[in-house]
Amino acid sequence: MKITKKLYVIIFFALVIVLAVVKNVFVEDEGTNCENSTDKSHTSFFKTSEPRKHPIRSVPNYLTSFPDSQAVQIVAANKWGVKPVQNREDAESRKRELVYVGESPYFHVDPLYSSIPYLVPRAALLLQDIGQAFYDSLYVKGVPLNQMIVTSVLRTMDDVEKLRRRNGNATENSCHLYGTTFDICYNRYHPVAREVRNDSLKWVLCEVLRDKRQEDRCYVKYEVKQGCFHITVR
Repeated sequence: MKITKKLYVIIFFALVIVLAVVKNVFVEDEGTNCENSTDKSHTSFFKTSEPRKHPIRSVPNYLTSFPDSQAVQIVAANKWGVKPVQNREDAESRKRELVYVGESPYFHVDPLYSSIPYLVPRAALLLQDIGQAFYDSLYVKGVPLNQMIVTSVLRTMDDVEKLRRRNGNATENSCHLYGTTFDICYNRYHPVAREVRNDSLKWVLCEVLRDKRQEDRCYVKYEVKQGCFHITVR
């Protein structure tokens, strides 16, 4: 039999209607099977779909995890740093060698009375990376966002001299003179979302610093009396 154009169109639409009916019946059967499945299977599915918060582990021991002394850090400071800056006027004239680090979304800088907010580019990048990694870690661990606090950066020769007048134990050949070194407070933080009153922030910061140290990005000294991590780029 010769199939005319009209007959072809009729057969085509008839097949579309039949397929639509079959599909509708199939979907209803699937829905019924899902409704008859146990609640346990649904619970299991949703549990495996939810993202899990990463645990906070900290480090085994602060002193042994961050043991890098002045003798170790000064070698890196001499290698990567600038010639010691005499005073603030000298620092202003050395901006081609130094990067301003007074503002960042990833860290807060305390009012600086014995240092100025400049670092060599290599150290400035390290500080930025630590701050960003700290933020990322807080997020995946479900801890409210807080900024770490930078308490000391580049010291001039005049700054070191004044410190030594008040503190006889202050190092004359400080790593801070070279723009390679900064201090991060471990017992205070700057709230972004809300304040966290336990040691969770310190533990997370320790994990970040341990990772950067193991990547050979920096040397870290845990300062007990000063309440900070003393960090030099490498």
